[in-house]
Amino acid sequence: MIKNLRLFRTLIVLVIIFAVQWNTIFAQNPIIRNQFSADPSARVFNGRVYVFPSHDILAPEGKKLRKDWFCMEDYHVFSSENLIDWTDHGMIVSQYDPSWADSTSYSMWAPDCVERNGKYYFYFPANVKSDGEQRRRGFGIGVAVADKPEGPYVAQKEPIKGINGIDPNVLIDKDGQAYIYWSMGQIFVAKLKENMLELDSEPMVIADLPQKGMKEGPWVFERNGIYYMTFPHVENTIERLEYGMGNSPMGPFKMTGVIMDESPTGCWTNHHSVVEYNQQWYLYYHHNDYSPKFDKNRSVRVDSLFFNADGTIQKVTPTLRGVGIASASQPIEIDRYSAIAESGASIAFNDSSSVFKGWKTIFNNQGAWVQYNKVAFSGKELKKIKVKALSASGGTLQIRLKNAEGEVVSKINIPRTNTWQVVEAKITGLKAGVYNLEVMLKDGGAVEVDWIQFAR
Repeated sequence: MIKNLRLFRTLIVLVIIFAVQWNTIFAQNPIIRNQFSADPSARVFNGRVYVFPSHDILAPEGKKLRKDWFCMEDYHVFSSENLIDWTDHGMIVSQYDPSWADSTSYSMWAPDCVERNGKYYFYFPANVKSDGEQRRRGFGIGVAVADKPEGPYVAQKEPIKGINGIDPNVLIDKDGQAYIYWSMGQIFVAKLKENMLELDSEPMVIADLPQKGMKEGPWVFERNGIYYMTFPHVENTIERLEYGMGNSPMGPFKMTGVIMDESPTGCWTNHHSVVEYNQQWYLYYHHNDYSPKFDKNRSVRVDSLFFNADGTIQKVTPTLRGVGIASASQPIEIDRYSAIAESGASIAFNDSSSVFKGWKTIFNNQGAWVQYNKVAFSGKELKKIKVKALSASGGTLQIRLKNAEGEVVSKINIPRTNTWQVVEAKITGLKAGVYNLEVMLKDGGAVEVDWIQFAR
């Protein structure tokens, strides 16, 4: 009996370990690696960052849906403490949950979530069911409530009365007054009652924003007494992130500048949030990393955000490396580089038919390199490096520290192989610290690398 009980407990532990590992996503940009994701609302709850994105999918067969348009059925929530390891807590709300929502529209667009008095309020847009006519009644904003940020959430029976729009964003001001913002042609604001479920004022259009071009996705935050109205705006043909500054949550806001320029690869939308975590500000946004030929399937990214002395925002240049400090003992995906050689090095999908398997780095010419910053080596001595690689002709990779000395850490001989192999080599002793690394093709022919990892 005791022996069987011990075996049962062991099996339970193994199942738990497997479940945790399966739900944990090790990533840089994009940070969500197991599904398409967009419109990230980032919040800090209980010492962790929680990201509430929308969930892009391809239009299901047999549905009367546009194949070339956005298609969203439900919401997941993700969280992280170090901004590198992201846990998928699973689905929290779907279009089938609220009784008032049209579950045939697949239009669960940008959400938001805030905490008040120990409850978590998840705000989401959805098409309202038809009132007997053929046409829908436009968008409503629903609320689902939970005791924990990861749920479970219970959707309210009706959307918020007085709102017709999308992209809800909620700000709880320092005096405790809550405001809700949304878009529908213009950007609107209204006060919320203490219960966070009803309006406490008439909706008001935010004045003095650009009148030309589409505006959507408001995100309002406060810093040092300044209120920032940030939003995507189509100034030309695709969205860029812009902002205005003001002295009140309801405006007026003076248009001030651009947070992020239009996508250089033509992704039509961008949608974002701004949050402070551990005394650093971050910009969460999206791009079509996993779907370069179809910009309606997007993925969430994050980069650091900085302010000037006068409170204005420094423009953010999107990166693949993203943020956070990578552990040397975990697989390091150097295709999420900090810098790359202008020629001789390139990035490609590991499997173009299964994009969530990620990318690989291709070193085509001798001297080609990529740089990967902020890798942490702990006090435990690491004696070797593992490289998952393949090379039809064989080649030699060199790992060096990207510092003034350019210290060579290891040389790895990649054998001739047409299949992926994990190759090991010795490394010189490295003291504990955070280093920027460079991987370079020193000799031989082309080499492809999936990841590198340091080990004892």
